[in-house]
Amino acid sequence: MTNTKQTILTGIRVNGEMTLGNHLGALLPMVRLANKHSVNSNINIFVPDLHTIISDIDGTLQANLIKSIKYYLAAGLKLNQNVHIYRQSYIPAHSELAWILNCFATMGEVSRMIQYKEKGEGKDSTNVGIFDYPVLMAADILLYDARYVPVGEDQFQHLELTRDLAERFNHRAGREVFVLPAPTAEQAKFMGANDGIRIRDLQNPERKMSKSAAAENSKIMLSDTPEAAAKKVMSATTDSVNKVQFDMSNQPGISNLLQILSLLQGIPLATVTAEWAGVTQYGEFKAAVAEEVKAFLADFQARVAEISDREVLDILEESEAEVSKIAQAKLLEVQKVVGLR
Repeated sequence: MTNTKQTILTGIRVNGEMTLGNHLGALLPMVRLANKHSVNSNINIFVPDLHTIISDIDGTLQANLIKSIKYYLAAGLKLNQNVHIYRQSYIPAHSELAWILNCFATMGEVSRMIQYKEKGEGKDSTNVGIFDYPVLMAADILLYDARYVPVGEDQFQHLELTRDLAERFNHRAGREVFVLPAPTAEQAKFMGANDGIRIRDLQNPERKMSKSAAAENSKIMLSDTPEAAAKKVMSATTDSVNKVQFDMSNQPGISNLLQILSLLQGIPLATVTAEWAGVTQYGEFKAAVAEEVKAFLADFQARVAEISDREVLDILEESEAEVSKIAQAKLLEVQKVVGLR
């Protein structure tokens, strides 16, 4: 059973609080992409809770799950009959298909995955989930014939594995059971080059903003009070050039703040940079960015507060009823190919 509409699939980050960098660099571009394509395409936004427990089993998953979906809604995600938000673990076909795909994957190709090498290879205590995570990711994608999967470049290798597994299975079946996701070059083009924004660490702009950074002033969390966030901007590291201009190589701190201002105002970076050309007082510029961050957080947090947990659960349950039919039909087709049905 192949979907008549093109499917775009992405996962929602649920492992802890989000930073302003997560919001501007990942969440907001995905919301815009979903709103743009949801008229003619299926938009599958799933909570990767099975992936999350590979490393995070601390009792916060459910709260983070609800909050993350609220963030998408507060960011302007428009719901219609083509937009589905669901929990991975509530669709058993994900786990069942992952097992079948394991029987088509090889130890060699899975062990070559870069993320496994970085996180687990050579460690005696590595759990199997870290190793096998790319195969479950393949199941997440192939169950719904997803053509486009907006992910970072660090996940492109997993997409290529997904394509390999789909081709291998289709060859075994003698027909197209799985729709192959687009090649990585096409994926990148579809997502758009401008969506690859990386908001930098406020104290060390050579690095991206990260929730795991030890220094609190280095990151702006979406849960920060607007006043606290503004203070962090005012204390951001800059330089001694004394010129507001976009030059990420030589002035990463100022360039990062220009980027934040551009994205929050919804104005092209070139326009914002031109508006501040000739300004040599960083305090004046920082104050403008701080006010923009402060206003954004106040508005965003107010919108999040208006969304109830019950509203989120209703959205999840309705979507899960719909996507379960699609997933189960695809799983049955796969089971017949391998002789389980």
